[in-house]
Amino acid sequence: MGGIVKVYLANAADIDAITESADKISAITMKASAKFKTYDFRRNTGSMSSNYTVDQTTGATFVVTDLVMVFTRMETSKRVEISALAQGELVAIVKDANGAYWYLGKDEPLVISAGDGLTGTARADRNGYSITLQDNSLEMPMEVDESVISTVAE
Repeated sequence: MGGIVKVYLANAADIDAITESADKISAITMKASAKFKTYDFRRNTGSMSSNYTVDQTTGATFVVTDLVMVFTRMETSKRVEISALAQGELVAIVKDANGAYWYLGKDEPLVISAGDGLTGTARADRNGYSITLQDNSLEMPMEVDESVISTVAE
């Protein structure tokens, strides 16, 4: 099933260590009192896409992952939140519609690559904001064991 249902964001500087086991992230150690902030999404509004980039000339291979987060209704609090996200160096855990969790920002922090605010035209159009956070990594996003979420999220 496609789509995302939750995104957990934290400052990259708040991550002390990541433990990997059996090709999954099995633990995340954070600075004292630091937690991931939780964002819930309506169905069919957010997405995550990963694409390999290969340069045959240099032999460079990396993966670009775009995380698109859509916030319904234009409001001052959301505008302020998005402005803060745009300036931060972040990491993310993305819960997809299948219940799997994926870690972004393992090799370097996420950066904002796009964003907009739309009022819509017709009554049924979306009114809100959209922001795209981009991850450049050496590999596809790693899965995070579900047990980790309760220890790191607010």
